[in-house]
Amino acid sequence: MPAPKHNRAAHPAEGFRSALLPAAGNRPVRVYLPVDYQPKYAYPLVVLFHADGECEEHSARLVPLLSRRNYIVLCLRGPINLGGRADGLPAFGWSGCNADRATKAALAHTKAHYSVNAERVFLLGVGEGAAAACRLGLHLGARVAGVVALNGALPSGRIPANNLRVLIGHGAANPVVPVSEARRAAAALTRAGATVRVNRYPTTHGAHPDMLADANRWIMEHVSGA
Repeated sequence: MPAPKHNRAAHPAEGFRSALLPAAGNRPVRVYLPVDYQPKYAYPLVVLFHADGECEEHSARLVPLLSRRNYIVLCLRGPINLGGRADGLPAFGWSGCNADRATKAALAHTKAHYSVNAERVFLLGVGEGAAAACRLGLHLGARVAGVVALNGALPSGRIPANNLRVLIGHGAANPVVPVSEARRAAAALTRAGATVRVNRYPTTHGAHPDMLADANRWIMEHVSGA
């Protein structure tokens, strides 16, 4: 069954909408509409990529720590099924995957059904999702306003020339991906033409609230300056 079309003339309440995307094998997505959502205003869009072993519900939990007012937020599900979790939620991953059909379908769905500023699309990934966000950013090029990579290993190997704006947030005590990896990624992206900022935090490998607060400020700097 096709996903229902939302009427932009209406005034939907704040909160999450769920959809299954027939064009992507019925993969689910969650879309967050901000406080006092105004259908006639073109909002920035933040696309969240969860870490491996999580799903779109885990990304949804990060939204209030990012902002309840500034953005429409799209929470994706990774393409690799990793089985179930002890908490009953499904586990999916991104490792090694390039921008896939479902991700592109989710972006198209959100732009078609909600009031999105197509020039203000930001990608935010946590853990392995950081590499997925960066890969998609490199793939989409100028169609992406910026990439936020939190506590993840960014793509290795040759990075194509690009003009990406990238914020890297990394835990100084991350036992999974050492902070030296964040410095390597920043240097490689900079050599390829990206504008990169690296913030270190006194934490390990999760998405610390301070990282999300800084991500919000960084995104809004670019939104207000665009």
